[in-house]
Amino acid sequence: MPQSTGPTVPAVTPERVLAGLALLVPIVAMLWVSSYDKTDPAVSGVPFFYWYQLLWVPVSAVFTVAAYLLINRDEKARKAARTGGAR
Repeated sequence: MPQSTGPTVPAVTPERVLAGLALLVPIVAMLWVSSYDKTDPAVSGVPFFYWYQLLWVPVSAVFTVAAYLLINRDEKARKAARTGGAR
């Protein structure tokens, strides 16, 4: 008879869903070209098309860090659930 290793943690948790969405936002923003396919407003002579894409570089980093932190939090909760410890 198999032994129970403690409470089971669902495969899909809110943290994992939010992490997936955080990674999906920059992808969708960059693939939706018609939203930024224009020249105005220009910033310091740089057309909108270019500075908008460059703006997404640090924004994407922020979303990626958020996803990492969410997954890290979820992994700690899973480990605590497996060992029976507190969160």
